[in-house]
Order: sequence, then C-alpha cells, then structure tokens
Amino acid sequence: MPQPTYPIRQIDSPLPARVTLPTMYDLPSENPQESGVPDEYHNLQSQFLSRAFRCRLYPPEQIFTGADLNLYYDLEHTQWYKRPDWFLVVGVSRLYEETDLRASYVVWQEGVNPLVVVELLSPGTAKEDLGENALTEVEAEETITGTEVAGVSAPENSAAQGAKETPPSKWEVYEQILRVPYYIVFNRYTNQMHFFKLVDNHYQKQELDRENPRAWIDELEVGLGLWQGEYEGITRRWLRWYDDQGNWISTDTEQERQLKEQERQLKEQERQLKEQLQSQLHQIVLNLLQQGMSVEQVATLTGLSQEQVEELHQQ
Repeated sequence: MPQPTYPIRQIDSPLPARVTLPTMYDLPSENPQESGVPDEYHNLQSQFLSRAFRCRLYPPEQIFTGADLNLYYDLEHTQWYKRPDWFLVVGVSRLYEETDLRASYVVWQEGVNPLVVVELLSPGTAKEDLGENALTEVEAEETITGTEVAGVSAPENSAAQGAKETPPSKWEVYEQILRVPYYIVFNRYTNQMHFFKLVDNHYQKQELDRENPRAWIDELEVGLGLWQGEYEGITRRWLRWYDDQGNWISTDTEQERQLKEQERQLKEQERQLKEQLQSQLHQIVLNLLQQGMSVEQVATLTGLSQEQVEELHQQ
C-alpha cells in the first residue's frame, strides 16, 4: 500500500490536522548529524524525574514523560522539532493511540501540549534555553567551569529543519508556541535552579529560596526541588519531586526497597512476639506444676497437649 504524501490535499470538507499532517511514524525520531548527545548526567537526571513522579490527580496510564525525545510542534513546518531534556504531559495516553511506545511526540497528533518542561543546561545552551535570562547564567557558568561559554548556540537540528527559515529557540517554542505552563531550567555546574511560570502568555521568573529552591505546580499538587543525596550510586544535588506535605517522593526502586524493609520488620516483630508468648507460656506451666498440679491438669487448663506441657517443663 503506497504511503500518503503529506500534507494531504484538503477536500470540500476540511480535514483535521491529525489526518492531513504526518504522524509519529512518518517523522524522523533522530537526526544522525545532530550534535549534543546526552551525557550520563542528563540520562540519570531524566530517569530520576520519571521514576519519582507520582500524581494522585492522574492515573499512571494518563501520564507521559519524555526524555531527549523529538517534540514536533509546528503545523506549518512539520519537520521542525525541539528535543527537551525532559517533559511531562498529563491527560494523554501513556502509549501512542494506547498501543505503541512513542518514537517522538507530535503535538498535532496528540492534541495535548506538555504541562512541564525541564532543561538541563550544558555549555553553550544558555541562550537557547533561557532567552534573555541567559546573560547572568553564562557568566556564572564560565566562572564555575573556567571555560568560555558561547552566548548563542547553533540551532539544535538546523540540518533537519531547513536552511530557508530559522527555527525559533527552545524558549520561544515553549513560551509562544506550545505555551508550556511551567518551565524549569537547572544548571548542574552552579546548582542553580530557574523556575518560569506562564503568566499572560509570557514567562515570569519565580523567586526561589537559594538554599532550598522548590517550585510548586498547582495543577499537579506536586512540586520540584533540589535534593542532596545518592541516586544510582552518585551523590550530588538532583532535581526531585515532593508532595503536598513537603516530603520527597520515592522512586519505584525506593518504594520496593521500603516495602521489603517493612516486611522484614514485620517478620521480626512476629518473631519477637512469638518468643515473648512462648516465654510467658513456659512460666505459666512451671508455676502451675510447682503449685502441685499434674501434667494432665495443666494440659486441660492451658489447652496444650500433655507432650507440650512435658516439653515446656523440661526447658
């Protein structure tokens, strides 16, 4: 069966973009000429964000998290995409059309834009990720790393996005096109967290506590903060979700470990209780026998067999 040519020509009754524009299967999931392959930190932090995310307002099958995944956003430029380090979409099927793992996230096919985007700053990406807020971040990063950081990075997928028109930056896409309500940028070199909230169609930087930065997301009733601890054997400051009580949300692995520890503690409590009852029963049997009762009488009184009474007597 021949593949359709996009965009499909409209007929008398206009068809929706979902039908006329390319799907996830028609668009490339990666560009071999694209630089900036995620390093180990990017992979670990993105995994941590996905594995620790819990939201009681949405069931797991209605939550999708993407990491370093092509995000196609423009109806007029269907080959243009951004590749967020991590993003969250709620109210959409966990699987593409409830059947398949996603190779990319195509906005006009899904019908739901991301609610949260997280970018992890790398040398040279400050302008792309932070827009006009990048100057102080670039200066700070140069101080920490001791290297000169480019103020403006090249478009992340210029080869795929075409030379005739320059695609917008990530900042412009998230703020003006996708209108992502919450945008968080973290610089692992300075451990500085930026939190932007969409207000009147523009990002407004939210003030955070420098010592304990935390960004609350009303629509999810969870927040994202900086946590000092060990994840996958690496101890550092990590972005981590917290609940409405201010407690850090456990990952799936941590929950499993906690469950096993609870089971171990319960078995230990049962063992200790059994030993206490055995000791008390032993003392009761001895007291009754010392009072002159026979083994048969003690067995009848305690509900034990004569063999059990004899065994306790000999202990």
